[in-house]
Amino acid sequence: MRKLSEIIGMDTATISRIVNGKQKPRLEHLNMFSEYLEIPLTELFAAAGFEISMQKDGVQELRDAIQGIGINVEDMAIQIRKELHKYEAYAKTEEGREMIKRSFLPKLDQLRSAGYYIDQLKDLYKEFDSGNLPDSEQHVIGSALLYFVLSADIIPDFSFPFGYIDDAIAVRIVMERLEQMRRPS
Repeated sequence: MRKLSEIIGMDTATISRIVNGKQKPRLEHLNMFSEYLEIPLTELFAAAGFEISMQKDGVQELRDAIQGIGINVEDMAIQIRKELHKYEAYAKTEEGREMIKRSFLPKLDQLRSAGYYIDQLKDLYKEFDSGNLPDSEQHVIGSALLYFVLSADIIPDFSFPFGYIDDAIAVRIVMERLEQMRRPS
């Protein structure tokens, strides 16, 4: 158990309690066991006494498909937030602002697409370009626009049909941040 504890980074006593049935494993425990012991998570769920449904919903199908192209869905939002943080710093520079102004509209035209996500991007660009925003909001919006125009996405844009899912998640994260920033104190 000590060796397993070292390998997966879980407390030896916790592993012992789980193995001896004195503690019910939590999802994070099962995930760790599954990952490091290469045992399917569904098997561990069943062994732990959890009822699992083998019928997949649309969200699970999408997760499986994205993971099928080599993207770790669990880490995606964390990675996107890290990228947005980097792009926010870049949006503070003249070079970053010029990149957005020079690249956003051509990239949007290249998509030839419509919908809620595209409308949000257009609205963000209008706000960014208006010059009527506090710097902090302009930098946050700039991070989403840079994420959209630059090619260093978590899911490359050419990975059809999933290439813009991470961009949509980035927009959602930025919209939530703006909402928090604009709330009266």
